[in-house]
Amino acid sequence: ARTVSKKLLPDEQMGSTFTISNLGMYGVSHFSAIINQPNAAILSVAATVKKPVVINNEIVIRPMMNMSLTSDHRLIDGLVAAKFMTDLKALIENPFSLLI
Repeated sequence: ARTVSKKLLPDEQMGSTFTISNLGMYGVSHFSAIINQPNAAILSVAATVKKPVVINNEIVIRPMMNMSLTSDHRLIDGLVAAKFMTDLKALIENPFSLLI
């Protein structure tokens, strides 16, 4: 409740290793956030927008969302970061897989 009302104390906001920054509610279609030190990475989540995409050789309208991961390569290898994004994309596209 204090998070939503923006009443967290400074010491309650310390010690994180990963941040999620969501500007989608403001209609931002894409952005890349800067890492908050000493975090290892920050995930930028943009707005979901209906776009034409090709599925099975047909153009269809689907909700699309851009995400961007900024990571400290001293801590996270680029291949590991890419795998994380691939896995996250798969989970978002098929959330029922979490129930299996």
